[in-house]
Amino acid sequence: MLQQETRCEVADNSGAKIAYVIRVYGSSTRSGKFTRRMAFIGDRVLVSIKKALPGSDVKAGDKSKAVVVRTTKATRRADGSYVKFDANAVVLIQDDGNPKGTRIFGPVARELRDKNYMKIVSLAPEVV
Repeated sequence: MLQQETRCEVADNSGAKIAYVIRVYGSSTRSGKFTRRMAFIGDRVLVSIKKALPGSDVKAGDKSKAVVVRTTKATRRADGSYVKFDANAVVLIQDDGNPKGTRIFGPVARELRDKNYMKIVSLAPEVV
């Protein structure tokens, strides 16, 4: 579960290494004490690049859209099982939903298939 000001790693070869969430799109706020928007697996977020490789297309300070592919918060599936990862990770995407990079590093969750991010699922080395 990511929210504003969360730092996460970038799981593609676009050149970015660390991203900082500045806006969560399309998620509802919870009623009660905490009313922050939360991003789960498959949700779009707007990120600012904090650390990038030198000479890459993406520079530190750039803003880009991204999709969440891994979270440390456990996600419940329809069969009753839970899946969680060691770190939060995003993949930078273009406006049409295709990834900016040509490779995806590390596993991604199966929930991306339901959200129609098939290109990310096909590039990933493992789908959990």
